[in-house]
Amino acid sequence: MNFIESGLPGVVFVEPKAFEDGRGYFMETYHQRTFHQGGIPCTFVQDNFSHSRKGTLRGLHYQLRHPQAKLVYVISGEVFDVAVDIRRGSPTFGKWVSAVLSSENHRQIFIPAGFAHGFCVVSETADVVYKCTDFYAPGDEYGIHWSDPALAIPWPVAEPLLSPKDAANPRLADIPEEILGS
Repeated sequence: MNFIESGLPGVVFVEPKAFEDGRGYFMETYHQRTFHQGGIPCTFVQDNFSHSRKGTLRGLHYQLRHPQAKLVYVISGEVFDVAVDIRRGSPTFGKWVSAVLSSENHRQIFIPAGFAHGFCVVSETADVVYKCTDFYAPGDEYGIHWSDPALAIPWPVAEPLLSPKDAANPRLADIPEEILGS
């Protein structure tokens, strides 16, 4: 596996090795010892799966009292994936990185706790898997509006399919400091 720094502290792009032959391919998507050696010493406690259609945008999500680091990858289709630094006092606060994750390129993104996460489906459908370091806590979920002009994320869709909750998320500047990461 290759571990590539993203430009934001702690956010790492991971490129697993796929062993291909006439039958298809095989790859390890996660190996604890290899990830620890690559600078990602996390213990994951929950796996999530999302199936979405083209134009769906999920995010930008985070949890405050139960912050989750995430390892995200696509098993079918293609997404534009984004991590935003929302750690109070961070020199990269409000900065973001993105990656195209697909079943073709096998890329993964590791997003540490203290970052908001979101993705937009660019293929007809996409199946996304992500490992989390803490459990989902329904009363502890927060979000940032996907089209916050201060972030200026170049999402690949002008009018995404959103949940009502994601459509109502506030801009980063309107979120009280006490409900941002640390």
